[in-house]
Amino acid sequence: MPPRPNRPHRQSRGGHQSVWIFGRHAVLAALANPDRRIERLFATREMAERHAAEIGKTDKAIVSREDLNQRLPNGSVHQGIAALVAPLEEPGLEDILARCGENALVLVLDQVSDPHNVGAILRSAAAFGAAGLIVTDRHTPSDTGTLAKAASGALEVVPLVRAVNLARTLDQLKEAGFWTYGLAETGDARLDNLDLKGRTCIVLGAEGEGLRRLTAEKCDRLVTIPTSDALSALNVSNAAAVAAYEWARQRPR
Repeated sequence: MPPRPNRPHRQSRGGHQSVWIFGRHAVLAALANPDRRIERLFATREMAERHAAEIGKTDKAIVSREDLNQRLPNGSVHQGIAALVAPLEEPGLEDILARCGENALVLVLDQVSDPHNVGAILRSAAAFGAAGLIVTDRHTPSDTGTLAKAASGALEVVPLVRAVNLARTLDQLKEAGFWTYGLAETGDARLDNLDLKGRTCIVLGAEGEGLRRLTAEKCDRLVTIPTSDALSALNVSNAAAVAAYEWARQRPR
């Protein structure tokens, strides 16, 4: 995957308000990301000593787990380390396209609102070499806290683009040479029977609602992932992982 290109300054996600990132993988990935500004690091003594090399000279406070519990939102699984960070600059579709070669994968989410699912999909995108993840500007969680933890560091390496007009964004992807496939139970072809070489876009809808009508109409084809009779549908993050793996399996080496 080509490195991220230099890009002009843009508005940061969420303006200039600091946000929390917690969990070992998420925080260490943020520390390793030159585009991420760490404002303050909080860690237990054990975690600070274990990851002294990664933390380096970053301003840090040694705290107890109880102190972290009080600082972070209820239920945060912090593993003894958290960071107060500045939001990343908002990438655009052009940033994703700049990472795309002849064979490329872009994942698109149509109003998937659960941060655990979006984070898990980001993780799969990173694992299987997707060029980026596109989400709707509305009905999508902010890329902080729970989402960053579920992404396990992928938020720092995979561009996450928020589309105000998803239909128009799909048109732009087609203009850039992408074939767009929407995952739907009503699809007329199996994903594993398709030739996914070249530029491929996989579009997934929210659990329960699925793809919205206009989004489905914008896809070149609706496809299914074959499952057993015992369970007819997958969780959206599982479906994204299967689809990304199938693309990676077919990718020329």
